[in-house]
Amino acid sequence: MSSNPSHPAASRPWCVYKFGGSSVGTPGRLPRVLSLISEAQRPLAIVVSALGDTTDWLISAANAAARGDAVSSGSELSRVRGLARSIAGTVLEGAVLTAHEKTVEHLLAPIERLLTGVELTRECTPATLDEVLSVGERISSELVARALTARGIPALAVDARSFLVTDETAGAARVDIEASRARLTPLLPGWEGKVPVITGFIARSHQGRTTTLGRNGSDYTATLLSWLLEARQVTVWTDVPGVMTADPALVADAYPVPRMTYAEALELAHFGTRMFHPRTMIPLLESGAALHIRGTTEPDAPGTRIDAEGNPDPHRPTSVTSLERLALLHVESLRPTLSEPLGHRVLQALEAARITVWGGTLSALAPSISLVVPQAQAERAHAVLEEVLRGERERREVRVPPPHAPVTLVTLVTESMGHRPNVAGRFFHALGNVGVNVRAILQGASSRSVSCAVDAEDTAVAVRTVHSAFNLNETEINVLLVGKGTVGGRLLAQLADNAKTLEARHGVSLRLVGVVDSRRALFEPRGLSPAEVHARLAEVSPASTTPPDVKPLLDRLSRLSVPVLVDCTAADGIETLYAEAFRRGIHVVAANKKPLARPWKECESLQSLARAHFRTWHYETTVGASLPVIETLKNLVRTGDRVERIEGCFSGSLGAICHALMDGVPLSQAVRTARANGYTEPHPRDDLSGLDVARKALILARELGLELELEDVAVEPLVPPEHLREEDPETFLRTLGSLDSDVGAQVSRYRAAGRSLRYLAQILPNAPGGPRVKVGPVAVDAAHPATGLKGAEAMVSFFTERYREFPLIVRGAGAGGDVTAAGVLADILRLAQNVRGRR
Repeated sequence: MSSNPSHPAASRPWCVYKFGGSSVGTPGRLPRVLSLISEAQRPLAIVVSALGDTTDWLISAANAAARGDAVSSGSELSRVRGLARSIAGTVLEGAVLTAHEKTVEHLLAPIERLLTGVELTRECTPATLDEVLSVGERISSELVARALTARGIPALAVDARSFLVTDETAGAARVDIEASRARLTPLLPGWEGKVPVITGFIARSHQGRTTTLGRNGSDYTATLLSWLLEARQVTVWTDVPGVMTADPALVADAYPVPRMTYAEALELAHFGTRMFHPRTMIPLLESGAALHIRGTTEPDAPGTRIDAEGNPDPHRPTSVTSLERLALLHVESLRPTLSEPLGHRVLQALEAARITVWGGTLSALAPSISLVVPQAQAERAHAVLEEVLRGERERREVRVPPPHAPVTLVTLVTESMGHRPNVAGRFFHALGNVGVNVRAILQGASSRSVSCAVDAEDTAVAVRTVHSAFNLNETEINVLLVGKGTVGGRLLAQLADNAKTLEARHGVSLRLVGVVDSRRALFEPRGLSPAEVHARLAEVSPASTTPPDVKPLLDRLSRLSVPVLVDCTAADGIETLYAEAFRRGIHVVAANKKPLARPWKECESLQSLARAHFRTWHYETTVGASLPVIETLKNLVRTGDRVERIEGCFSGSLGAICHALMDGVPLSQAVRTARANGYTEPHPRDDLSGLDVARKALILARELGLELELEDVAVEPLVPPEHLREEDPETFLRTLGSLDSDVGAQVSRYRAAGRSLRYLAQILPNAPGGPRVKVGPVAVDAAHPATGLKGAEAMVSFFTERYREFPLIVRGAGAGGDVTAAGVLADILRLAQNVRGRR
């Protein structure tokens, strides 16, 4: 840095602003850019990119000319001319607009002549392409300078070729900083009192030829200019509010990183963040200036500041990048030792073939090599490896399998990588938890990043999972609720009442993103208010099909972090929806017993599908509502206990009905009351037939590993079978009145004998002749544990080797919307804790 006190920067520090093509070339945005410039401190230098897609159109024009396609080439230039005219028309008028249009024609005329020569020779050299591309930034510079002057802000269009000096490399020229400084110094007096609007991306070689600075060249121009002017800060204005924690297209919850070091930015640039190029950082490292990235759409947002210090907060956010369209190459050693080391030869051969290697690993003991290369270069890279290792292959020392593609390089970048334990462990634990197959592992010597190659199809879930593991204080669970009846409606109420408590006490952010009922579907990825769901759903037009198609919603749900399908229905055939969810990487929490009571092979296939996709299927509420029946049984089996018998009243609805009957309430009235309280199935016939209890008993029997079918359960209904044929629930309830007298008399006889009517289930896994499961009404004596049940209480007794004399009894409310919804919520929280793992 110059210490000359006469240097302009010594008396008045410059600021440098850079505006990208979308900021200056999108209709409606240029006035905002002009306002930002007018409000900035002086002296101020502006660097601009070409308008919108101008650079792409110029490349297309050059390519078309090289093919001899004059029509297409002229059409692409017309697009450049048209955009320049339309954007100028939003900020200029009258004679000023006319003068600008003449300037544009003056700039395009030599380019048209140049492309005519390309058409004749059918060749567009890299040097020629640089000349063609240079016109984009020159048009932009002229427009912004005129627009500022028209608003009373003296401005000057500056062609960076007047001071930026480079070597002869076309497409990615290297800047001679001292020569550039020497050429800039005499220009500075002419900038006094004005805002210089400088072309980004372009420069001029020592021999006077137009050159370009490569990808993100305008950013590079801005940081070079800050170095030359000794500016303390460069602000790059983009259409995003800073360096994001992840690609917002993949992670809806990505947010700007407030501060980071130069080194972190370099790491991000290397691993695919398109916001800046590594060369952009070089002038900043030399000068110590800060780079501030801010969004033109949110100019008051703090953005991201990049400097030497970075963020001292040990819990600072980190960035996750995804470099896509790559391929994985392997060189596999077939012998413990080789005739000579391979690593240097392999890398040297790929470098000679001008193949980009994004990263690799080398095994020390058996020199196997894994390399990540662009997918477009994979076949050529494979051919190079086969050729350079021909001798080793012929001696059967190595094998070079075909490339594995496409893969994505997912990278976690954080300055604290080398200073805190278990960062890499959390990275891979998070990916393993969701079943992402890591194909290769890479970690640089800088200890600021850890990368892995994953299959392209796993890109979204991998990025979202890592982002959630490192950047969210709460585990975010995204819920699609199917069914908003008794249980679903109470679940909505509990979500509304407990959201803040769940975040504060459990570190879980439950976000309801969708609700489906029998006719309508509502989905909002940013989240729905549970309290407003009923009103919002009523505004939706009913689906043309009944019920609505949920699969498109699963596709949208799968793109969110920790997606969960919650089934609070009693629907038939919904197991197909579970399968679609598992295939899309979605967890399932269900209160629906029917999928678990499907034929054994179907149920086991569904369980296997969940395991294969590393998804969880929680269904605690299918037996005993919110009682921990299934989890208790699982723990007994896990710990090696031998279950000898399971017995109990599994149905809170039948418990309520039996209790009412023992109190002298007629059967028809007892059933109506239970249904009104939300205890029964949608059709009470399923309860009175014993089918609901049979399904529960089958679920528990299968948890013991018994390969039983629903037909294997011996069922005795609470009422005679001939009364269970009515399909309409209301008609069914009316016909029950004919049984009131007989049932009342039977209950009176039980009462006189000191017995109580209960509907019991019994599972005998080791019965003579094979496992036996039966359910039905039983008159139990006063000493039986079920005798004391009241209302909708349920009870399950586990008789095991450890609990033979005194059974393990689980007892409590076994029916009702509130308790069942609470059990569903508990299952969701259990899932969240499993996903959260160690922080």
